[in-house]
Amino acid sequence: MYNPLIDKKPYGASVCGKATQVKFSLDSAMQIKRVFIILRQIFGEGGSVEGVSAKFELTRRMTVDGEDVFAGEFSVDRYGIWNYRFEGEFADGSLAFFGRGADGTAVRGDWLPEWQLTVTKSDYKTPDWSKHGVIYQIFADRFCKVGDNPFNKRGRLHTYWNDRPDIEEPDKDYRADDFFGGNVRGIISRLDYLKSLGTTCIYLSPIFESSSNHRYDTGDYLKIDELFGTEEEFRLLVSEAKKREMAVLLDGVFNHTGSDSLYFNKEGRYPSLGAYQSTESPYYDWYFFSNHPHDYHCWWGSTVVPTVNKSANGFREFMLGENGVIDKWCKAGISGWRLDVVDELPIDFTSQLCAAVKSKGQDMLIVGEVWEDASVKIAYDEWRPYFMGGQLDSVMNYPFKEAILAYTLDGDVAAFVERVSLILEHYPKQSLDALMNLIDSHDTVRALTVLSGVIPPENKRARADFTLNCEQYALARQRLIFASTLQYTLPGVPCLFYGDEAGVQGFEDPLNRGTYPWGREDGDLIKHYKSLGKMREEYSDLLTGETRFIEDSELLIFERESENGKLTVYANNTDKTVTRAYCGRDALSGKEVKRLSVKPHSVRVLTVK
Repeated sequence: MYNPLIDKKPYGASVCGKATQVKFSLDSAMQIKRVFIILRQIFGEGGSVEGVSAKFELTRRMTVDGEDVFAGEFSVDRYGIWNYRFEGEFADGSLAFFGRGADGTAVRGDWLPEWQLTVTKSDYKTPDWSKHGVIYQIFADRFCKVGDNPFNKRGRLHTYWNDRPDIEEPDKDYRADDFFGGNVRGIISRLDYLKSLGTTCIYLSPIFESSSNHRYDTGDYLKIDELFGTEEEFRLLVSEAKKREMAVLLDGVFNHTGSDSLYFNKEGRYPSLGAYQSTESPYYDWYFFSNHPHDYHCWWGSTVVPTVNKSANGFREFMLGENGVIDKWCKAGISGWRLDVVDELPIDFTSQLCAAVKSKGQDMLIVGEVWEDASVKIAYDEWRPYFMGGQLDSVMNYPFKEAILAYTLDGDVAAFVERVSLILEHYPKQSLDALMNLIDSHDTVRALTVLSGVIPPENKRARADFTLNCEQYALARQRLIFASTLQYTLPGVPCLFYGDEAGVQGFEDPLNRGTYPWGREDGDLIKHYKSLGKMREEYSDLLTGETRFIEDSELLIFERESENGKLTVYANNTDKTVTRAYCGRDALSGKEVKRLSVKPHSVRVLTVK
C-alpha cells in the first residue's frame, strides 16, 4: 500500500520548496476514486506551529496486480516538521483514512498515527569523509600510557595500569579524581593498531586542563591537560593520524566549566580573578548567581560544573572569535567537534558555534550529543532545528543503539524494524550517512556486560568487583559479535568504544571506563572487529546507499543498495539454522556463496556487485 522508504522520494527528509514524490497503492476492490495526501505542520520557524496544513491530490496512474496506483508530487514552502496521512474518496464522497502502521506501512482506520515528513530549510551538505570507515572513541585517561607526565592534581595516580577505577564511597563526595595517566604519546604509539581496525576518525573525550579524570569540568579551554600531554604532542598526534588517513574529533564541552577553573576559580588555584571570587571578575556574567558567591546554577545540581551563560558577550567572543577556542583548535588540525549536551545550548548559540566551526572549512564535522530522535528534539520547551541546515551535521545515534541491543537480546524483528525505520524516515540522508552509531559509550554500561543478560548486583561495590564467568562471557561475546555486525552495516558510521574489541566489560560510570587491557585482549574478538573494518572499507559505496527491509518469517533482512551494487544483511536470532537460496559473495570472508546458511544467533553479510 505505502512504504515511505520505497514509495517516497527523496529518501528520508525533503527540502523546502522542492518536490517530494509519492506513490500510494490500494486494492482495486475498494473502488476508491481519488486519493489525497494531507499534511499539517508541527514544528517550524519559531518552534511549535498550529493550524498550518496542506492538501494535495494524487493522480491515478495505473492498475497493477489488482492494485490501483496513485502518484504525484508536492512541495511545501515552510521548513520544519510535518505530519501526514492519506485519504481515499469513494464515488459517493465518503472517505477512507490511512495512517502509519507499526511497521511503517499504511493501515486503514481512524485516528491512526501519521507519518513524519522532515522538511529542511536548505539542501545542506555534510562532509563526505565522515560517512565512511570507523570512529574509535577514546577515553583519554584510560587508553594507553607511554612515559610519565607531571601529576599535579588532587586525588591519586594509580600505580598499576590494570587497577579497577575508584568508585564513590559512603558519606564521601565522588569527584572522579583517580587517574591512570593515559596520554598523547600512548595514543600515537597505537595509531597503527587503530588503523588495522579500519579507524578513519579518532573521537577523543575532553583533553583540556581540568580537575577530573573525565575532564568534562574544563579548567582552561586553551591548554591541554598536563597529565595528557603538551600542545606540541597533540599537534603531532593530529599530524601522525592524518598520515594514516585518520581524522581527530574533539569533545566540545561548552555548556559548563569546572568550578575549579580559570573562569570560576572557586578553589583559588588560578591567578585570575574568577567569577566565584568577585562580582568585579571579567567572567562574572558568564555564570548565573542567585546569591553570590555560594548559590549558582550548575549542571544537574553538581556544584563542580557551574552552568555558563551562553548569552554573555565575553563568553561568545572567547569561544567563537579570532584566537578563541574554536579558532585555536581548528587551526591545530582537528577535523571537527562532538558537542557535549548540545540540547543545553541556546539555539542561536548553537548556530553561531556551528558557523564558526564551518568557517574553518566546510569539511569540518559537527556531531551533537542527542539521545533521542534528533529531528523532533524538544529541550526547554523549544524544538531544536538541528537538521534544517546551518546547525549539526549529525548526532550520536542512541536510537539505533537501543534497537540493536534489544533485538540481540529478545529477537523481536518487528520492534527493531520500527525503531530503525523511524530514524531512516525522519533524518536527511546527508546526516543519516554521518550518524555516530554506538552500542555503548562512556555514559552507558559496556555492551558486553549488557549483552550477558546478567542482572546487576544491587550494591555498587559488588558491581565494581563483578566479572563475567566463562559461560556468561562466552554468551555475551557471541551476542556482541551479532550486535556489532548490525552496528557496522546500518546507515551511519560505527563508533567503537575503546576496548570493546578487546573484551572489556563493566557496569555504569566509572566502571565502564577501565583501562584498555594491553597484553590481555580477546584476540579472536579483535580479529572479528578487524574484519568488520575491512568490510566497511571495501564496500563503502554500498554502505552509503539506501536501506530497505525485506519481509521474512524467520530472519531480519535488510539491504544496503547503491548504483554500484547491493549488500544484504541476514540476521538469525532464532535457535535453528536457516537456509535461503542465494548466489553471491560473503562480504566478511570473501568466499563465494551458492546456498546461504545462517546459523543460530549469527549474522551473514552477502553481496552481489
